[in-house]
Amino acid sequence: MSSVLVDNIGELVTNSPWEGERDPLGIRRNVALLVEDGVVAWIGPTRDAPAADRRIDAGGAAVLPGFVDSHAHLVFAGDRAAEFAARMAGEPYTGGGIRTTVGATRAASDDELRATVGRLRAEMTRQGTTTVEIKSGYGLTVADEARSLRIAAEFTADTTFLGAHVVPAEYADRPDDYVGMVCGPMLAAAAPYARWIDVFCERGAFDVDHARAILACGQAVGLGVRVHANQLGPGPGVRLGVELGAASVDHCTHLTDADVDALAGSETVATLLPGAEFSTRSPYPDARRLLDAGVTVALATDCNPGSSYTSSMPFCLALAVRELRMTPAEAVWAATAGGAAALRRTDVGRLARGARADLVILDAPSHLHLAYRPGVPLIRQVLQNGVPQCRP
Repeated sequence: MSSVLVDNIGELVTNSPWEGERDPLGIRRNVALLVEDGVVAWIGPTRDAPAADRRIDAGGAAVLPGFVDSHAHLVFAGDRAAEFAARMAGEPYTGGGIRTTVGATRAASDDELRATVGRLRAEMTRQGTTTVEIKSGYGLTVADEARSLRIAAEFTADTTFLGAHVVPAEYADRPDDYVGMVCGPMLAAAAPYARWIDVFCERGAFDVDHARAILACGQAVGLGVRVHANQLGPGPGVRLGVELGAASVDHCTHLTDADVDALAGSETVATLLPGAEFSTRSPYPDARRLLDAGVTVALATDCNPGSSYTSSMPFCLALAVRELRMTPAEAVWAATAGGAAALRRTDVGRLARGARADLVILDAPSHLHLAYRPGVPLIRQVLQNGVPQCRP
């Protein structure tokens, strides 16, 4: 049995409050944490710390659970920097640029796609992300969706089949035929490599009837449901997700009172993606409205080459505090425990006995500095399963 002791922790965010405690972050001060065989085995005062095979001195810094990024599109090829520049010059975002990435992705080799995923996954790790969900959605053929998920599965257990990202150009006049293919041979080829199924339920993508049919087919073969919903305008996507028991509905930028009520009365997480609004100059979602209604909120990067090309959860966390009206504590919880809830994971997003020993040591005394010092590289060290990953 191998063991690691992280001691002299000034502030430990556990996300596991004691019974009756009102602080959702469950903060403990001046403590140590023992890892045995990749899981948290003990937390207690530094003076009572047991012996271990290896010791890491936190030096009075803050320690948090590793970030859980529950929405990312990492399997792609090509570059859309010119599209970004055009938006910054005033052109609106419509989602149409996805087809540009589809063409580049289809033309790329497996090794090229794998290299991109590896590069972005390494960026995420250096910035404190220890768990990530990865979607397909830039292949949109049977073979390309299956290979995208096969490659994604080399990097994460949380893979999502997003064959219903947009209708590809060759099916532009035959959307019903494309939906039939997604529900039939594409799903059959993709399902062995996927844990989840997702649909972009939005104008210009898939209407509610097509989205419901696709998600129901995914459920029938054992995939969990996720939904891209209400990003570009009001629509039925959020309520469809709640109706189908989705783990998460993502974006949630344009919500009606009925949408908020539906989320508040369900176990479906609202995953907010402020990097997308930053990169498209779109209105930010109102996290305060959701939180005050009792909705569970997660934060994720939406890392993709078109509308949110960031791999940084600390950046998204800072945006959430500044633009989404979240408190620093709410944003930290949403980027860790909230992301875990969006993936229906209980082993990550918290630091308590039995949890996976995924943790981040900051170059700062408190979690507050993640929003207080935006853009500053505050991640000193990352441990995944108790194993040091990097020293940025």
